[in-house]
Amino acid sequence: MTVTSASSVAHTISARRHAGSGALIGYLPVGFPDLATSIDAAVALVENGVDILELGLPYSDPVMDGLVIQEATQVALAAGFRVRDVFTAVEAIRSRVNAPVLVMTYWNPVLQYGLDRFAGSLRDAGGAGLITPDITPDSAAEWIDTSDSFGLDRVFLAAPSSTEERLAGVVEASRGFVYAVSTMGITGARQDVDAAARSLVSRLRDAGAENACVGIGISTGDQVREVLAYADGAIVGSALVRSLAEGGVAGVARTASSLAAGCTLS
Repeated sequence: MTVTSASSVAHTISARRHAGSGALIGYLPVGFPDLATSIDAAVALVENGVDILELGLPYSDPVMDGLVIQEATQVALAAGFRVRDVFTAVEAIRSRVNAPVLVMTYWNPVLQYGLDRFAGSLRDAGGAGLITPDITPDSAAEWIDTSDSFGLDRVFLAAPSSTEERLAGVVEASRGFVYAVSTMGITGARQDVDAAARSLVSRLRDAGAENACVGIGISTGDQVREVLAYADGAIVGSALVRSLAEGGVAGVARTASSLAAGCTLS
């Protein structure tokens, strides 16, 4: 049976757009530096201006992550992180703040856990859906069906190198938003947000995307403002993870507040 439900992620992005801005999406890995602190840090993001949370599921082979995130996820794994901890974190966060929570995960841990079991646990914890960086829509038929059944969002990635046909497929398959990767290669904060992002978002609009959010390389409030001038959301990861590593929950809260200042476009 297919469950039809409105996307809380799309609703949040729409509300920010109607307010004259765009959404700030913040990434942190679950379990770094430990489970309780990662929950407190995620709550602090929302309390300091982040609109949507993106929780990373630590994985032993994070080939698409930059060094900052790789090191954090290795700390979490060494501390004993288990897949079930992500559901504990989502439920705890949702009990404290009212913001959509997406889980970003490589596909192998989901398969090992069991797709229906994973989707049901995420839904029951109050999660909004998954961001899946290493699967494409044409290889995700089972996930598309399962996410429909459990009422979960599914966010696929689009890159500047994608063909028009591939972009159309990503737009059609995604629910919540399309994740526009602004630069080629692994994640990590950069001094300049790649100009290719603006062109990619334009191409996604042409393909019918309602919500296109830009990630990879954003680390300052000025860059958030720059991205939100043409995109629906700005995704920040490495800068927040670094702040948590160096300054704890208070440090990541300060960084989130600084980034959120960029959501004011005027």
